[in-house]
Amino acid sequence: MDSDLQAHKKIQYSVFLIENSVDTASRILFLGSLEATKNKQAQRLYLFLAAIFIASLVACNLIFQKFFSWQPFTAFGWDYSFEISVGLIPYPITFLVTDLISELYGRKKANRVVMSGVIASVFVLGIVAVADLVSATPWSPVDDRTFSSVFGLTGVAVFASMMAYLIAQFIDIRIFHFWKRLTHGKKLWLRNNFSTIPSQFIDTMVVLGLLCYFEAIAWDRFWILFVNGFAYKVLVALFDTPLFYLTAGWARRYFQLGLEDELDV
Repeated sequence: MDSDLQAHKKIQYSVFLIENSVDTASRILFLGSLEATKNKQAQRLYLFLAAIFIASLVACNLIFQKFFSWQPFTAFGWDYSFEISVGLIPYPITFLVTDLISELYGRKKANRVVMSGVIASVFVLGIVAVADLVSATPWSPVDDRTFSSVFGLTGVAVFASMMAYLIAQFIDIRIFHFWKRLTHGKKLWLRNNFSTIPSQFIDTMVVLGLLCYFEAIAWDRFWILFVNGFAYKVLVALFDTPLFYLTAGWARRYFQLGLEDELDV
């Protein structure tokens, strides 16, 4: 009788172990599946941000020759008018995106996106240069003169401007991570603004200097365009800080990241 009871207990214990093993294995599989899903979502977010960055950068280089006046303070009784390039409309987006990628994915991933954007821009400008060399047909809605006046900027000037932008972006990313390390992941507003503003100053100064040097714009327009362009970039950098907070905060909660943690994709 005792032997039967002991055998029964052994069977129950074996069943208990098997059930626990199955339960543990199920949990491991579930957690692994959840981790894989989060990793895929992190990759998708990275690709989405990279696509926004590249599209904005390419658009900047295609439309920047048109200038317009902007009066944002009219409602406050101040009629000051900003004379800026339409290329500056999408331009600040590129710095916001690189700050987000730096915050969530790290410096290397941000540098990679910047290089991809520059390569894409050079490639698009190469295609535009080839298109400019081809003669338009007599019935073409856009003739050679119109096409050249819009897209036919000196290739050297464009290439030099791209290099200036590349330097500014790398400076932005480096300063961003300097502040992030110094504050141990705190004070998002500090690294968002005080990485973007110095790099925007350098970029605006260098790009306008090159455009004036290659006679794309007159030298007597340099300072007004510099002040207006830089002031516009600073204003946008300040105004996009809440968006930076919302996006970075949501991503950190969703992916369960600590203040100094980064996504690995």
